[in-house]
Amino acid sequence: MTEKTTIPSWVKKSIIFFWGSGALLWTVYRTAGQVRSILIQLLLALFLSFAMEPAVAKLMKRGLKRGAATGITMAGVLAFILAFLAAMGSLISTQLTQLSKDLPNYIEDANVWLNNNFDLEIDSQRIRDAFQEGNVNQYVTTLADNILSISTLAVGILFQVLTVSLFAFYFSADGPKLRQFICSLLPPAKQSELLRVWELAINKTGAYISSRFILAIASSAFHWIVFAALGVPSSLALALWVGLISQFVPIIGTYIAGVFPLLVALGNDPVDAIWIIGAVLIYQQVENYILQPRITAQTLDMHPAIAFGAVLAGGSLLGATGAVLAIPLTATIQSFAAAYVERHSVVGQDNHDDNTAEVLPDIVAELPEV
Repeated sequence: MTEKTTIPSWVKKSIIFFWGSGALLWTVYRTAGQVRSILIQLLLALFLSFAMEPAVAKLMKRGLKRGAATGITMAGVLAFILAFLAAMGSLISTQLTQLSKDLPNYIEDANVWLNNNFDLEIDSQRIRDAFQEGNVNQYVTTLADNILSISTLAVGILFQVLTVSLFAFYFSADGPKLRQFICSLLPPAKQSELLRVWELAINKTGAYISSRFILAIASSAFHWIVFAALGVPSSLALALWVGLISQFVPIIGTYIAGVFPLLVALGNDPVDAIWIIGAVLIYQQVENYILQPRITAQTLDMHPAIAFGAVLAGGSLLGATGAVLAIPLTATIQSFAAAYVERHSVVGQDNHDDNTAEVLPDIVAELPEV
């Protein structure tokens, strides 16, 4: 008779563990994909609560309760944003109206230039009639579709802003309670590390906001000089628009900000638009490769290459939100890790460039003879 071979118990446990772990990871992956948007909103709200913490702390020192201090800080930020958008909205409306009035003249000038330089026979009257008359039903339908899509997008953005603002308020107003709750789940040794990371995150976020404002001032100053030199109307307001939008809307902020001055320049003198495009592109390169890395290195104590790589990695993982959070998060991790990484002096590296020629002969002399 043949003996039955029994499967060892550890094999059964390994199989169960393997498939169970795979099922758990798949479930976590699917769940994270479903709630990805809310997780991003929570991360952004936590970032905003860290950014507000210095202002909230100053108001609390003056006798205000934490909830009231958080509310006043958020109200101040909201009032600034609304006032800025209202002012820029009025300016945008005025300039677009002027551009629409001058558009027939631009068509006529472009037509004359093309006919004279390329021996063309373009009838400018037909082009003007096409712009002025057109297909009314098509325009009405297109306008209705655009209004509907824009309204839907605006409602979605407003809902996300309100969600992030609500979470940011609770994260800031109940920050001490939140830290206390999380610490209560950890042993005492881990609690001190958590509190240290929390404080580092607040400090690095504040430093990141400071660097953004410094870059916004530099961008506004540069573009103000360019716009004023070209004689573009409302040059200071346009420069502030470019400076703020380019710094606080990541990745595509510069290009969004540059569209409005471009339209204003078209309404003033189409040739100025070409100069503005060149100025925006040149400054963007100077900021990306010279100003931003150096300012980030000073305010966040981070190597420029690390900061640049962090933005690229964050943008690839989480889009615009990842690009915003990448630098303060990387700076926090770097500062925290520095306390646990032991560094040693490198042999022969003191004044390496000066004494290499002196050290090398001594090393060679100590080698055994062959």
